[in-house]
Amino acid sequence: MSLVLRDARLAEAPDARIDVVVDDGVIQAIVPHGSEVKTPGAQYVELDGRFVIPGLWDNHVHFNQWAMAARRLDVSAASSAAETARLVGDRLERKRLAPGEALVGFGFRDGLWPDAPSRELLDRNSGVHPVVLISADLHCCWLNSAALAEHGHPEHPTGLLRENDCFAVTRALATVTDAELDSWVAEAARAAAARGVVGVVDMEMAWNLAPWQRRIAGGGRSLRVEFGVYTQHLERAHAEGLRTGNIVDGTDGLLVVGPYKVITDGSLNTRTAYCFDEYPGLEGTGEAHGLLTVPPEQLVPLMRRAVQIGLRPAVHAIGDHANRLALDAFETVGCAGSIEHAQLLTEQDLSRFATLGVTASVQPEHAMDDRDVTDVFWAGRTGLAFALASLVEAQATLSFGSDAPVAPLDPWLTMAAAVSRSRDGREPWHPEQALSAQAALAASTRGRVVPTPGDTADLAVIEENPLVASADVLRRMPVAATLLAGRFTHNTLG
Repeated sequence: MSLVLRDARLAEAPDARIDVVVDDGVIQAIVPHGSEVKTPGAQYVELDGRFVIPGLWDNHVHFNQWAMAARRLDVSAASSAAETARLVGDRLERKRLAPGEALVGFGFRDGLWPDAPSRELLDRNSGVHPVVLISADLHCCWLNSAALAEHGHPEHPTGLLRENDCFAVTRALATVTDAELDSWVAEAARAAAARGVVGVVDMEMAWNLAPWQRRIAGGGRSLRVEFGVYTQHLERAHAEGLRTGNIVDGTDGLLVVGPYKVITDGSLNTRTAYCFDEYPGLEGTGEAHGLLTVPPEQLVPLMRRAVQIGLRPAVHAIGDHANRLALDAFETVGCAGSIEHAQLLTEQDLSRFATLGVTASVQPEHAMDDRDVTDVFWAGRTGLAFALASLVEAQATLSFGSDAPVAPLDPWLTMAAAVSRSRDGREPWHPEQALSAQAALAASTRGRVVPTPGDTADLAVIEENPLVASADVLRRMPVAATLLAGRFTHNTLG
């Protein structure tokens, strides 16, 4: 099928009007508007001067968790443990649950709360119903006594489960029917397409091949998906011949094998990100520096095995010490890949990303969510927290994502955070780490700022020029249409 997008503009040359000619899913030509174009049977779509940009990618998503988050109790606005528990009590009063049915909430951030979460506090507000509250960073869960017993921790003193114990709970909660979850995922995928998104890297902690095959076979064609493989599935991936970059048969090119994901430390809000310095209030304890969940003597063999079977490593590292060890592992193994998050770095490690061919897969909106907790727990080091400009100056390759549901799956929010270092009317936080609009767009489009003939026609049609738009405009950027290989996945053009 041929398509001509007429009277468009490109972000880098906004004064020129152009037509974009698409055939068989590929951009065949970009010509001055009104040029004679020989495309028999083509569909002509008038853009009326709107901007055409490469389609957007979210390079780090937990898609099941993102789809389910909208169905869970939102506790993100709570400023204390007591307030969070009251929200639980209010919900249980308003909505009658079946006996044994669990209430699941999402989004609490307890790092700066004046009071501590406890199982007793949650029990007083929940009664006999199991309650699981998942932290915004996904690295901690707060459970009442009924839920603790249900998930195998009946004697836990606080009700706060962290890291692997938390991950086990969140996996156990994802037990809705395939049909129900697939419908939620399809809805979330359509919403992403409506924001100009053409692809995601799904880092869900599950075997992701079969579910995405099923969804695509069932008509889910809104997004391209690259799916991650975790340690527990390495050998299964090898047995099934999965290699990073390979297109999965029978999915029309929409499903691609992604990276090998390994989590080596925790998170900032949970105070488990592995750091050189101690966390305030935890000095002298066994976890004062955070948690190193996969030490080098385990990480290096795992990465070697992944590379041997054709999977590119994507290493979760948030604390500065965890990032140092992850870079050391890449150097030892001698492979390229990515560090996921790279939230706190040291000056001497900045240049190693480019030297080693390691992409910094970062989530700029996290800096807006975490600026206050960062100022407290990483005091004196915040100049190299979410150090986007420093990474670019060191010639590192940046790749943007949301880590949804930690932040919304919306690359425009991500870009706005990167270029402004501000949100909600606050003063910019470490504005010296802000990026140019060009760099932010490139990190959201896999390196492209303007469409080019020969590219696959994965495109977004938008109302404003993203290279000159304010942060406020970026955050609410109107998206008129999204195309995947020349096929509309979102269209308000009429």
